Amino acid sequence: MAKVNYTKDEIRQIVKDENVQFLRLMFTDIGGIIKNVEVPVNQLEKVLNNKIMFDGSSIDGFVRIEESDMYLYPELDTWMIFPWGSEHGKVARLICRIYNTDGTPFMGDPRNNLIRVLDEMREAGFTDFNIGPEPEFFLFKLDDKGQPTLNLNDKGSYFDLAPVDLGENCRRDIVLEMENMGFEVEASHHEVAPGQHEIDFKYSNALAAADKIQTFKLIVKTVARKHGLHATFMPKPLDGINGSGMHMNMSLFHDKGNAFFDEKGEMQLSDDAYHFLAGLLSHARGLTAIANPTVNSYKRLVPGFEAPVYVAWSGKNRSPLVRIPASRGLSTRLELRSVDPTANPYLVIAAMLEAGLDGVRQKAEPQPAVDRNIYRMNDDEREANHIIDLPSTLHTALKVLQGDEVLKSSLGPHLYQSFLESKRLEWASYRQVVSQWERDQYLELY
Repeated sequence: MAKVNYTKDEIRQIVKDENVQFLRLMFTDIGGIIKNVEVPVNQLEKVLNNKIMFDGSSIDGFVRIEESDMYLYPELDTWMIFPWGSEHGKVARLICRIYNTDGTPFMGDPRNNLIRVLDEMREAGFTDFNIGPEPEFFLFKLDDKGQPTLNLNDKGSYFDLAPVDLGENCRRDIVLEMENMGFEVEASHHEVAPGQHEIDFKYSNALAAADKIQTFKLIVKTVARKHGLHATFMPKPLDGINGSGMHMNMSLFHDKGNAFFDEKGEMQLSDDAYHFLAGLLSHARGLTAIANPTVNSYKRLVPGFEAPVYVAWSGKNRSPLVRIPASRGLSTRLELRSVDPTANPYLVIAAMLEAGLDGVRQKAEPQPAVDRNIYRMNDDEREANHIIDLPSTLHTALKVLQGDEVLKSSLGPHLYQSFLESKRLEWASYRQVVSQWERDQYLELY
């Protein structure tokens, strides 16, 4: 693994030894999009002393034009040299926190917000919230002009290999680059849909996991383009096939170890595990707005394509929203299966944690597990099992979020309002577009 907890002097020496010529100062906007300010290495001292400023009014969800000056505070333990480099010298990155001019953390920064929620977790008596993500993506061919097409690069399916899985070499190179950059890759394979892939990497604490998800997306897109491919984390780029998710495995720790594990408990789960699970389930509908934040996200959340649609849990089958994987001991965890890779990792991890902690605070109890295939139940059977639906559109999910005070607090006032305004604009824009499906259905009929 890559070294962590670098000192300023160590970074200065690495810059000299490795001929680093450019520094990429990265952060994430409210939509989960990676942003960066790149500076030449002669600005290293300003970078290390938190003196680099940028215009926050140009970033989605940040501030108004009259409040635009903001500072980038690099987190030294995120120092990393990109293995693909540049013809003008190597490029290194630092992930930054955003600060106001008065030296206070800017609470419109999703990363700062996650740090705030993690501090609340520690005040509640827990030490760590670990996240193991399972991001999926599609690979499409590029045209002669380097633009993405809708032509998939293979016809493979779940766990296929070459020659059916033509993305195997690209996926292998992604894994190699990830390992070069300090990731511990646990598995990579072809997913169910043609052109769809999954790469799983080892769990980390919540903040590091969010950073890694963002870095992972950058690696995937960069390596794919070298192979003449376009990688997309769009949840449902094509109809009729499975969409891409990003299952989130989570575990809460205290000073005695994994707070979800109890050797003598039912299913060897602790009371805190059940309370946390109940919190996730009770806030699941509002959480959907944050876990599935695009119009396209809801094209994935439909029956018949393996994505969860119903609010339920199980330790045995994969149709419910939350699954309890079989591992126990330190590996005891909950798996939330609704999240997709368009979710801002800092926001969705904060929201999952806040929802779960609310269940712990309330000592809430979940409904009984549902160990049947929910997709094969009729409406009466689902009602008898207290199973409700997830929102079917972004519009509906936003309405539920507006009534969920716990999830609103997980974002904080600034991020909540900015998120709501941004997503309302997205929904309004979508509503005005007439699709080809509508023309095919109605143009001649009416």
